[in-house]
Amino acid sequence: MDDRGMLIVLSGPSGVGKGTVLKAFLKAHPQFRSSISATTRAPREGERNGVNYYFYSQEEFYQLVSEGGMLEYAIYNGNCYGTPKRFVEEALQRGEDVILEIEVKGAAQVRAACPDACFIFIIPPDFHQLAERLRGRGTEDAEAIVKRLAAAKDELLRASQYDYIIVNDRVEAAADRLYTVIEAARYASKNQKHLIDEVLKDA
Repeated sequence: MDDRGMLIVLSGPSGVGKGTVLKAFLKAHPQFRSSISATTRAPREGERNGVNYYFYSQEEFYQLVSEGGMLEYAIYNGNCYGTPKRFVEEALQRGEDVILEIEVKGAAQVRAACPDACFIFIIPPDFHQLAERLRGRGTEDAEAIVKRLAAAKDELLRASQYDYIIVNDRVEAAADRLYTVIEAARYASKNQKHLIDEVLKDA
């Protein structure tokens, strides 16, 4: 039997609360691993290398990219962010289920490299609530919020490319739905090819 773990990709527009949902999910189901991203930005106060992020220089980051060592990567505000392939692959080989919380563009890169992964998109109950959540943060001016909402609309239009869609109306309920979806995905035909091979090996 195949004891390899499952790769789960979680996306959603800024302000939808995907990080909060994932945090609640991991608290209830600590057996899952959340992938640690790599970045070239400077560590913030209290952040530790290998815990919050893997911190690299730009030279180190692009060297890893050139060697095929990034599962996905992107540039935001002049800093590089990505998912080190080695961390994910080693965890999957150990039989651990790994969750990547990444943006839509990064998810597209993962889909090309790992078509057997489970892709889940978090959406808000409605667009008005998404806008209110972004404004409620109080961390950005009106112009920045308009840009984020435009990006969110574009991302929501791509939600149908994902295997599952979960509404974040309440964090705990959304975390429960996330678990239900992941368990259902285990039995998807694309994830059970090894069972068919097992049955047919002596046919």
